[in-house]
Amino acid sequence: MVCFSMVLMSSLRSVIFAIARNDGVILLFKKVLSFGEDIGGVSYFCKTMGTYQLQVEIDGDSGFCFGVVYAIDMAEEILAEDGYLYCLGDIVHNDEEVERLKAKGLRIIDHADLVNLHNEKVLIRAHGEAPDTYRTALQNNITLIDASCPVVLKLQNRIKTSHDSKENILIFGKHGHAEVIGLQGQTNNEALVFQDIAELDNLELPQQITLYSQTTKSTEKFYNVKNELIARGYEVKANDTICRQVSNRDKDLHTFATRFNKIVFVSGKKSSNGKVLFEVCRKYNPDTYFVSAVDEISPDMFNPGDTVGISGATSTPMWLMAKIKAELETY
Repeated sequence: MVCFSMVLMSSLRSVIFAIARNDGVILLFKKVLSFGEDIGGVSYFCKTMGTYQLQVEIDGDSGFCFGVVYAIDMAEEILAEDGYLYCLGDIVHNDEEVERLKAKGLRIIDHADLVNLHNEKVLIRAHGEAPDTYRTALQNNITLIDASCPVVLKLQNRIKTSHDSKENILIFGKHGHAEVIGLQGQTNNEALVFQDIAELDNLELPQQITLYSQTTKSTEKFYNVKNELIARGYEVKANDTICRQVSNRDKDLHTFATRFNKIVFVSGKKSSNGKVLFEVCRKYNPDTYFVSAVDEISPDMFNPGDTVGISGATSTPMWLMAKIKAELETY
């Protein structure tokens, strides 16, 4: 702990500080000043030496789900062998991780690019793909590295079976999400996708409905949708297809969130799962911050002595949370 600090010597570009600790040890530090910065920077300098004494802990249940780990492991293995690899869409909804892999040779393409690509390897990410993608690959002699999550593949098969049985399918999911596009593709795009029950208010729905969910949606919201449809008089065959690794995080996260003064929730802005889990944290701890990168945190978000919990989405890399923890510990 710092008792006091003072400027010992300064020059045009640098200042030497003496910092005395409460155990009697005197530390000397040299700070190079930026152009136009005055010696008032001593207060900032002392703060960066850890005077806030934040107690920081990473949620042990955070980090990539097994589907994302599988996809990234496959990508890195091929990148190590070939030096490059095409990936259909962002391999994970986390910009920091995508940039790390792009630096290793990962090339992100979209479906329009796929149509014009021939004789190459292309990774299918954990979100899965619609049947059209496989047909295009076959026509263009593309080798697909299929890293679709097994949970998503199982859901695709169930939806296709329901569609083949002429059932009226509703999918509770985010419009335009990669996984949802793949699910709807199993029905020749005939399934009705909605992300809020209000979207169904003015629609004439069939009396019998088969309800599915995107794997990363909120369990609580899914069952609220089911109960509301039943209350409206529909006969609902509900299929809880939410990934248990996601739903278990949903259940356990509130315990983690209430243990700390502040929560830093780390997630890509495009992550559906991240939005769900962030809301869980914020529900149980209003002092929850959503950040996507280290440069989005700052000392003024915290008070001296705060306990800080770091959690993240199933698409958030552990290395990024560790980097944020290290930054917080300098405050």
